[in-house]
Amino acid sequence: MATLNVRNLDDKLVAQLKQRAARHGRSAEAEHREILKQALKSETDLSWDELAARSREMTKGRGGPPSEVLIREDRDSR
Repeated sequence: MATLNVRNLDDKLVAQLKQRAARHGRSAEAEHREILKQALKSETDLSWDELAARSREMTKGRGGPPSEVLIREDRDSR
């Protein structure tokens, strides 16, 4: 199994993790694993169409140049 190190965590966040772990009767490390598992589970259960719809919704209204303009700029820069 892999090991994941998370650096530069706010002390308050670590305290909240420890409190949550205690409420669930787990170590902070086990709670961290469970949080990651639950967060990523919802992502992997989605179909490609659902993920694409989420992405469109999250970026709606951001604007920016059309893709053909970006492609042309890239070609012209070479």
